[in-house]
Amino acid sequence: MSAPPPPPPPQKPPPQQQAPISNCPNNLCKHLHKPTSLPDLFFTALSLLFLIPSSPKPQTLFSKISSLSFPQNPRRFLKTPIMTSPSNSKSIAQFSSPQSLTDWLKPRLPSDSFASWGVKPGTKNVHNLWLELFEGETSLADAVPPVRTVRVVTVRIIGGDNRILVDSHQELSDGTIRERCRPLSEKMKPGESIECAVHRAVKEELGSIIQGNVEVRIVPGSYEEKVEERVSASYPGLPACYVLHSVNAWVDGLPDGEFCTEEEEYRDWNGMGIAEMAVSVKRHFWKWVDIDSV
Repeated sequence: MSAPPPPPPPQKPPPQQQAPISNCPNNLCKHLHKPTSLPDLFFTALSLLFLIPSSPKPQTLFSKISSLSFPQNPRRFLKTPIMTSPSNSKSIAQFSSPQSLTDWLKPRLPSDSFASWGVKPGTKNVHNLWLELFEGETSLADAVPPVRTVRVVTVRIIGGDNRILVDSHQELSDGTIRERCRPLSEKMKPGESIECAVHRAVKEELGSIIQGNVEVRIVPGSYEEKVEERVSASYPGLPACYVLHSVNAWVDGLPDGEFCTEEEEYRDWNGMGIAEMAVSVKRHFWKWVDIDSV
């Protein structure tokens, strides 16, 4: 009996064809390999419309600006005036004397306005402005006319019976009286904080009436800031920008009625006698008024 024939060798499965290499997404390739009937062509075109990203838009100035992060309080950001920019401000180094400041101001201000400085009652003169520049209390924007920018701290001193202390009027060194009817205010020094400016203002203007140490307590949450732009009353014809920082405060040791204090507003600079030629405040006259009237 003959041996059975050997089993046939196993047949190898046909090699699988690899999908062609493509840069397109899988779903897109599937759509591309479908039969090209009319409905299929419509759906393929629609797929291409959604799947192929559009070319990036060119960068423009406005697209770059939209990516900037602005402060949460836009009002505070927008109220910083252009006139305070240091790029167009004149420094005291550019005015070696009040005379050099006068020479710079004359062609930039109305002649009749500038001539009234220190002559019209209640006004100051060019020596005052020069001292303000020297102390860093004022900056001048180089424009026609120039713009004087000042940072001011206002202290609303709260007393009993819902009253507030105001500087009713001032006696100047030239003998004139200047009406005020405002709370205590003081020009700020460069780099000075609000708290330091408040304590310095109270000490300088009220220290002569307070016995012992001057105790100042700022009312929490009372701080306010605003900007006012107007022609300066002290320097006629010179526009001014006042950056006002206001707080309420309690000050111990003040009289209950009306009173007067004395102040030495300016110190002499390098023995030049400029302070003596400036119009300074000699006396403040204070009174208490209803808090709603201010």
